[in-house]
Amino acid sequence: MNLPPTVTPRAFARLADINAGGDGQPLRVAVLGGGCSGFQYDIRLDAPAPDDLVIEGQGQRVVVDPVSLPFLSGATIDWSDELIGARFVIDNPNASASCGCGTSFSI
Repeated sequence: MNLPPTVTPRAFARLADINAGGDGQPLRVAVLGGGCSGFQYDIRLDAPAPDDLVIEGQGQRVVVDPVSLPFLSGATIDWSDELIGARFVIDNPNASASCGCGTSFSI
C-alpha cells in the first residue's frame, strides 16, 4: 500500500516565502532515473498536471506525479537551513542508500 508523502509545516512555510509576490506555483517533487545511486530527486516549481497528487498546507501546494508516487511512499518533505546550505530535503523510508548530497538514492 502506497502512503502519500507528508510535507512539514517548515517546508510549506518556506514555499510560501518563495511564492510571496509571485504566481504561487506548486513545488513539484519527482523521482528520476540517474544520479550516483540509481535514482535522483527533481525538486522545482512547476504547474500541476491533472493526474498529480496534490498536497496542500498553509495556502501552498506540493505536487507528485503518479510515476514518482510509489518511490515516495511514506516520505517526508522538509526544509533544511544549515551552515552547509538551505534546501528542501526528503526523508525517504524506501531508500536503502543515498549519496552525500542527498539528491541521489537507491532502493
